[in-house]
Amino acid sequence: MRFLKAAGALCVAYLAAAVVSAVEIVKEESAPDSDGPAAPDVKELVASAQWPDSNPFGHVVNGEKNAMTVLLENKTGKNITLLSIAGSIHNPETDKLVKNLTTLSYGIPLLPEVKLSLPYSFYSEFKPGDLRLNIWLEHLIDDVKERVPVYDSIVTIVEPEGSWFDLKLLSTYLVVSALLGGLTYVAYLSFVPQAKKSKKKTANVSAPVTVTATSAGGYQEEWIPDHHKPKASKKKGTGAVSGDELSGAETSGAEGRKEKTRKRK
Repeated sequence: MRFLKAAGALCVAYLAAAVVSAVEIVKEESAPDSDGPAAPDVKELVASAQWPDSNPFGHVVNGEKNAMTVLLENKTGKNITLLSIAGSIHNPETDKLVKNLTTLSYGIPLLPEVKLSLPYSFYSEFKPGDLRLNIWLEHLIDDVKERVPVYDSIVTIVEPEGSWFDLKLLSTYLVVSALLGGLTYVAYLSFVPQAKKSKKKTANVSAPVTVTATSAGGYQEEWIPDHHKPKASKKKGTGAVSGDELSGAETSGAEGRKEKTRKRK
């Protein structure tokens, strides 16, 4: 029995020594080699873009100026020249180009270890929904043109909030209303029968009639209506005496009376 106990104790001690040696080997392998080469510093142009505080969700509004701020830091250790900042809209599923956005030209130098913030804005006229916005910049370093990505993310296209005091909408409504009113008036005149205006006939004024008086009656009887003409008196046994004959007899009688008075004197 004593022999068995001694053998078991030796086995336990051997196993414990084996575990301790394995742990020390793992520690030595995981410890960094101080004599090895250090990781090289990455020297590049760091660029990023952010939305303003007024647009925390990064919505792109149709018909409005969408502004962003581009942050730059030159870590290349060399002087580089910023040429331009541009962007594009893509389909988020197929990555197909939908439209190129505004390209802003700068042509300014970027000094080493200097941070710079530049504005970038674009206009949107897309169907509401999700699209991928890609913004990049082009710079010149050692006479070589390079492109650096600035922003690449999915954005939501939204319509602007409506307002009753929108001048653009009011002017549009006025123009459309005027056009509809004019077309309605033309259609009314074309298809609705209009009442004809009666024309007043003016009586033709005849030329003035000149009446010549005769020596006998002083007027012409043909102008007098029949029912106003005086009826002629008929004498028995003799015809009607004309006015000329009466005037001649009267004058001869008057002359005979004058001669008789002269003889008496």
